[in-house]
Amino acid sequence: MNTRFELENQQQIPGVSPMGISEDFPLDGARTLYGTTKLASELLIAEYIENFGLPIIINRCGVLTGPWQMGKVDQGVVVLWMAKHFFGGKLSYIGFDGKGLQVRDMLHVEDLADLIEMQLHQPEQFRGETYNVGGGVELSSSLLELTEWCEKITGQSIPIQSDPESRPGDIPWFITDSRRIQNHSGWKPKRSLESIFEEIHHWIHSNQDQLRSIIS
Repeated sequence: MNTRFELENQQQIPGVSPMGISEDFPLDGARTLYGTTKLASELLIAEYIENFGLPIIINRCGVLTGPWQMGKVDQGVVVLWMAKHFFGGKLSYIGFDGKGLQVRDMLHVEDLADLIEMQLHQPEQFRGETYNVGGGVELSSSLLELTEWCEKITGQSIPIQSDPESRPGDIPWFITDSRRIQNHSGWKPKRSLESIFEEIHHWIHSNQDQLRSIIS
């Protein structure tokens, strides 16, 4: 059974490979309004670096997750998925035929904090650089696979609706290629996909009375 979209090995676009999307991916052309605001912030940052000499570093993060993220539809998909399975609720596979095959990589917020701490202590090593920072292929999952993880960890199955129509700006596959920052610094995520999901479940279970009305 096919549980996720896969990228073909041969790609014509720079910065695209089965390892993910790297910093060489072209940024010209239209994108979503959300993506445009992110790029605009990078351009503004570049001006501050040039004009004021600030030791700024840009980290382009993939999907961040972990305990204390209040999962909702547009942010915090991993916590949302786990919470709906834990408390009981409804979810939907939206777009791309409604099968849940779209893929994202995930990064625990503490792994990001480890990198930021390193960068703060060695600013000149990273100054003015832009890095893609994420979990990569090893920490990637489709929505369908995420459902399977949540069912396994919570012991609960819930109805998941199917909406086949894709929305403007939706993409079927995005994995962060973090090899540049890994090669530059030696940093890499320490926490496995399973440990991330288990930790989120433990947090929800331990705080269920407080969280029920917030993320259920």
